[in-house]
Amino acid sequence: MALFLCFFIFLFASSASACDSCVHQSKAAYFKNDSPLSSGACGYGSLALDLGNGQVAGVVPSLFKVGAGCGACFQVRCKNSTLCTKAGTRVVATDLNDSNQTDFVLSSKAFTAIAQKGQEQQIVKLGIVDIEYKRVPCDYKNHNLSVRVEESSQKPNYLAITLLYQGGQTEIVAVYVAEVGGSNWSEMKRNHGAVWDTSKVPQGPLQLWMTVVGGYDGRMIRIQKEVLPADWKNGVIYDTGVKITDIKQEGCCDDGTWP
Repeated sequence: MALFLCFFIFLFASSASACDSCVHQSKAAYFKNDSPLSSGACGYGSLALDLGNGQVAGVVPSLFKVGAGCGACFQVRCKNSTLCTKAGTRVVATDLNDSNQTDFVLSSKAFTAIAQKGQEQQIVKLGIVDIEYKRVPCDYKNHNLSVRVEESSQKPNYLAITLLYQGGQTEIVAVYVAEVGGSNWSEMKRNHGAVWDTSKVPQGPLQLWMTVVGGYDGRMIRIQKEVLPADWKNGVIYDTGVKITDIKQEGCCDDGTWP
């Protein structure tokens, strides 16, 4: 198992799109009604707007990464210095943006947050603005990585979980589950977005093993303590007790001074 996961880390990291942390040029629009973000492709549901204190976004497929980009944080600023702040704002990716006109569709709160004080309505009138953006670490000071058992789970034959509050600047690309103290690991598949599932559910309290990658680096995180109790319940969020704080390893650009 360990040998396979080490190979998996190397394979994914070597083929991952590089330079996420560089500054990119694009455009951003906004949702006039933020309700689509609560039913977004990442599967966060009503918690989507809580992840970034309401400052969230739908991102294009190259950033969505077939769901691996869910929960990624980006610093976004518009290039109109008359209307916008120099720093911009930080957003969390919670949905897929299929538009070929913009890389981001921001929540209304995030869109107005890039404006200078008193210029919020002028930004809204524009609707679409030129932006610069870069990938930055997420920092959930008050939350560890957490697991929500989805309502679709059916004990004992089917388990679906959503990973929440993923800090740092990486992607979770593999998840395994086993009974605490056991070595019979069941591979979970990405159902969609941040939602993983399996029809081979071990009995008893459950532990997790995850593969986390970023740029040309990666590691395995094994949470050997109980993550889900034997009597896990649908809809309940369980704290893993672990924080992911890894920074993406890239050598293709140096934008440490921005923003």
